[in-house]
Amino acid sequence: MPDIKFEIKETIGVLSESAKGWKKELNLISWNDKEPKYDIREWSPDHTKMGKGVTLTKEELKKFRDVLDGMNL
Repeated sequence: MPDIKFEIKETIGVLSESAKGWKKELNLISWNDKEPKYDIREWSPDHTKMGKGVTLTKEELKKFRDVLDGMNL
């Protein structure tokens, strides 16, 4: 499996943190030198390891926000 290149362009916020220090974050990330996208996933404390996540374009993130706004939380 080829290496995946990534660069965290902006850390937008931490959503949660586990007892082992892994943090679920919303970041703006460039994957394999492509246009940055919004990304939600867990990261190890030093950002060398990551869990599975969801990557969203700006338009998808706006729609996601609208869906969340419409929920009765």
